[in-house]
Amino acid sequence: MKYYLIAGEASGDLHGSNLMKGLLAADEDAKFRYFGGDLMQNVGGELVKHYREMAFMGLLDVLLNIKTIKRNMEFCKKDLLEFQPDVLILIDYPGFNLRIAEFAKQNNIKVYYYISPKFWAWKESRVKKVKAFVDEMFTIFPFETEFYNKHNFKVNYVGNPLMDSMKEFKSAAQKKEVFFEKNKLDNRPIVALLSGSRIKEIKRILPVMVKASEGLSEFQFVIAGVGSMNKKVYEEIIDNKKISIVFDQTYDLLNHTYAAVVASGTAALETALFNVPQTVLYKVEGGLLIDFIMRYFVLKTKWVSLPNIILEKTAVVELLQKDMTLKKVRNELIKLLFDYDYRGEIVQNYNRLKELIGEAGCSKRAADKMLELLS
Repeated sequence: MKYYLIAGEASGDLHGSNLMKGLLAADEDAKFRYFGGDLMQNVGGELVKHYREMAFMGLLDVLLNIKTIKRNMEFCKKDLLEFQPDVLILIDYPGFNLRIAEFAKQNNIKVYYYISPKFWAWKESRVKKVKAFVDEMFTIFPFETEFYNKHNFKVNYVGNPLMDSMKEFKSAAQKKEVFFEKNKLDNRPIVALLSGSRIKEIKRILPVMVKASEGLSEFQFVIAGVGSMNKKVYEEIIDNKKISIVFDQTYDLLNHTYAAVVASGTAALETALFNVPQTVLYKVEGGLLIDFIMRYFVLKTKWVSLPNIILEKTAVVELLQKDMTLKKVRNELIKLLFDYDYRGEIVQNYNRLKELIGEAGCSKRAADKMLELLS
């Protein structure tokens, strides 16, 4: 069968690549065409647009790049009609994907959505578009089933794809000595800085992370760099400080990390699955006005980080918008590094988190279910 996939960011590239492997295992004649990244390209098929050309974050960033977004969308529509897939598989990335879903539905192309956008956190009204334009939804969190049931929309819960990624990684993980030597790291405990995958996100969040690291010479601070990002972006922010950058080795980094400061997103859940105590940061442009709008009119949950949302408690501290100050980030970092009871409590919460998420096999379950429905 012919599959057209759309992933608009790094996490979508990861999950899309694993889903493609599952589809290939179930359908040896599978042909892929996609918006995605390097990981999906490594599986096969044809990459027609890299996610780095689509990664816009926040209202202002979107408005400034509206022409580029429209060009990407028109190109996608034209390319979709020319390819005529048996199914269009959308991976998160709702602002773009829901519009493409509507277009596909109008042109009699079957639409599957793999990994639901976080409508339970904001823009709940978009569920109406899902019901109108999506044939099948494949969810990765157990609470999403209840959320969609509330809207009279049946979904296919397949488990969390991160468990697949973790299982695959652990089967061939680098030993600590090899990882340290390869990346010219010394023997001090690592503090990982995960500043996101978008350039605007990195420029907003990484400077605070870097400043918070000052004076803690008993630890080595290491940035989880994104290979598709120009190295100069990181170097300009580091400004000759003794901070290392490790590109495209986030799991290896987390596997040998003592503590982490993480930009909100999939990385927070990944960090938790590695049992690394963390604090989560998040900030978009707009100052106090955007902060007020987000807190009181946009967010539908008490938390933004996945560990907290899944556990329904503050398992890790979130420093969002106006709270993402150097003083608060620094104070939280000190606790992560030196308060052993605090660290232990976080790890205990992680153990409960893993129980709720369940076991590996999500990608295979999703692929098998898709083939069953298509048949």
